[in-house]
Amino acid sequence: MDSAVTMPNLTVDGDRLWQSLMETAQIGGTQKGGIKRLTLTEEDRAVRDWLVRQCEALGCRTAIDEVGNMFFTRPGTDPALDPIAIGSHLDTQPTGGKFDGILGVLAGLEILRSLSESGYATRHPLMLVNWTNEEGARFSPAMLGSGVHAGVFDRAYADARTAADGVTFGDALDAIGYRGETPAGSTKIAAMLELHIEQGPVLERHGKDIGIVEGVQSMRWYDLVITGVEAHAGSTPMDARLDALVAAAELVLLVERIAKSHASAVGTVGCLAVHPSSRNVVPGQISMTVDLRHPEDCQLEIMEATLRREIHARFDGRLTCSLSEIWRSPAVKFDGRCIDAVASGAATAGYSSLRLHSGAGHDSAYIARVAPTSMIFIPCLDGLSHNEAESSTKEQCQAGAQTLLNAVLMLDNSL
Repeated sequence: MDSAVTMPNLTVDGDRLWQSLMETAQIGGTQKGGIKRLTLTEEDRAVRDWLVRQCEALGCRTAIDEVGNMFFTRPGTDPALDPIAIGSHLDTQPTGGKFDGILGVLAGLEILRSLSESGYATRHPLMLVNWTNEEGARFSPAMLGSGVHAGVFDRAYADARTAADGVTFGDALDAIGYRGETPAGSTKIAAMLELHIEQGPVLERHGKDIGIVEGVQSMRWYDLVITGVEAHAGSTPMDARLDALVAAAELVLLVERIAKSHASAVGTVGCLAVHPSSRNVVPGQISMTVDLRHPEDCQLEIMEATLRREIHARFDGRLTCSLSEIWRSPAVKFDGRCIDAVASGAATAGYSSLRLHSGAGHDSAYIARVAPTSMIFIPCLDGLSHNEAESSTKEQCQAGAQTLLNAVLMLDNSL
């Protein structure tokens, strides 16, 4: 990337960005100061409606595809060029925070506002994107909308995903009125940049303003079902029990040991359901989840092999365990030109930076399959995310948005 490219002196309005963050936080806001805005709910519809109003007030063209992905385009001076995309997602976890996902969308909106106020015209069209169902909290798997766009999933697969209450993705999308006519995957993108809170403590620990994200680690999700025998808790001797919960407890510790034995790995058991869940019944069946991650695919293969081998060794036919892989996302390496644009964008604004990999999954991991992509991280307090106490400062959000604007302008001059 040629850092000598003449750049316009454009700045974002940090106060306005913060006001937008606080305004949208009321849509699905919780008593503890977080947000519950699950995908394709009435709260999701309301924040989508809000975003449509803001973007159309700037003269942007709105397009919505078959799985609800939203695209708002500001024209460029060269109609032959594909748009540079900026954005993230609007949905949250059940106990989500004010910044996860929506920061990237609202920073993109702030860039459109700043460019509109200045009258500056980019060569490429600029396109603000909201990807559907990034979190996967209501409909699994995560990153569903961007996955359909990138050809990882098809529309039929997306429509058939079912929430815990039995509602399908397709029915929920139709119910809130956000199934568009644009064919999924047909929207062209010259490059994609996504601003996000780090969701970890690395930037804060190193005292850096900006994370230059070089890639996303490999991830795999599994469902496990352990089956024993339900029995009376008072009259069944300990040596006669086939207690599924005790076996599950051993597997929870196994997942922890596997992760700790591989540098840079993480492993999590995030869900555990006990059946029949009665105080005086020995648990007969356990359903649980396992999440394994590592920056390198080959190391994750070893972790999975260890998990399968240990499960096979521990269950003798009386107690049984089934392990099903439900999702995998290979390690992603982002585009060098986009990474350099982020680095130059931070340096131009005078922000300190650190190169790192994302520990969390993001829509950019799928978009990188079909377009040059990178991400920008800002710190979040104590590295906390997927939590109502999630927090970043106004200054940190402004720094991320300014870095994003600078990077977009650099890509506009070089692509």
